[in-house]
Amino acid sequence: MALRGLTDTIVPPRGYRGRKGALHLHNKKNFKTSIGGQALIEGVMMKGVSQSCMAVRTPSGEIDVETWDNPKAKWYKKVPIIRGVINFVVMLIEGYRTLMKSAEKAGFDEAESESKFDQWLSKVFGEKLMGVISVVALILGVALALLLFMVIPAFLTKFLRPMIGSQIALSAIEGVIKIAIFVGYLALVSRMEDIHRVFEYHGAEHKTIFCYEHGNEMTVENILKEKRFHPRCGTSFLLIVLVLSILVFSVVTWDSLVLRVVLKFAFLPLVVGVAYEIIKFAGRHDNPFTRAISAPGMWLQRLTTAEPDASQVEVALASFLPVLPKDESEDDRW
Repeated sequence: MALRGLTDTIVPPRGYRGRKGALHLHNKKNFKTSIGGQALIEGVMMKGVSQSCMAVRTPSGEIDVETWDNPKAKWYKKVPIIRGVINFVVMLIEGYRTLMKSAEKAGFDEAESESKFDQWLSKVFGEKLMGVISVVALILGVALALLLFMVIPAFLTKFLRPMIGSQIALSAIEGVIKIAIFVGYLALVSRMEDIHRVFEYHGAEHKTIFCYEHGNEMTVENILKEKRFHPRCGTSFLLIVLVLSILVFSVVTWDSLVLRVVLKFAFLPLVVGVAYEIIKFAGRHDNPFTRAISAPGMWLQRLTTAEPDASQVEVALASFLPVLPKDESEDDRW
């Protein structure tokens, strides 16, 4: 479905069965929706209770909207820790898939000419070429992340072992190196023009969710007024993972660098699962304790989000409306 743009008055999504009005607005105090999203290339993906949607601004200026049903299997959502690990893997795969698809819709995959190697790849893999490239790129991306945040920090810290006898102190230094790499990486990529634009869509995503949670009418004008730092951001989640890893990995041996890296791989699901529970708790409650937990991640969002313009908010809103619960009895609670 393609839209030319959104007007100030928003029409409810097709099939909507909520209360009368331009848009279903909850009347709960301090409402915390379970809807979350991800910035894409010239677009935004939103994941609701039963449906997901991606909206992308095409080269023609239209907003291309695509929706799909979420998996029915939800048994793991009631199992602490496990649900965090599974959700992380699912969102990693789905997020990368929609990111690649958004690049295609936005026209980023259009090349002026193909090299002989490109022609050979197209001949061998045919229509499956983009899928193959996506899988290879995902594997390389995960491998690079593990190298940057697991192998390199442990390797660098190993040289300090003769001078520092405390295992806890070594783990703390390793953690500081991880966080420094993370912040430095974000600071560098935020300077890239294309990435900065993705971060603007990231800001549009946060503002849209905030506008809904605050019970305001869902218009572009209202959304632009909202703040762009949200406690449930993936940036905050990753920072919590890094901080938790300092505590958990402090008990992992330094006797062997290889053994330490292997054990860290083994402990990683636990760290991810606990981090999910923490950010889930912080997302559902608003008090001094949860605000303190969320503060570092929200500070870091100054690097990973940017102020969007009205056209980017239009895209975020187009991805948000279709995932609104069609029935008030649905559990839209984080």
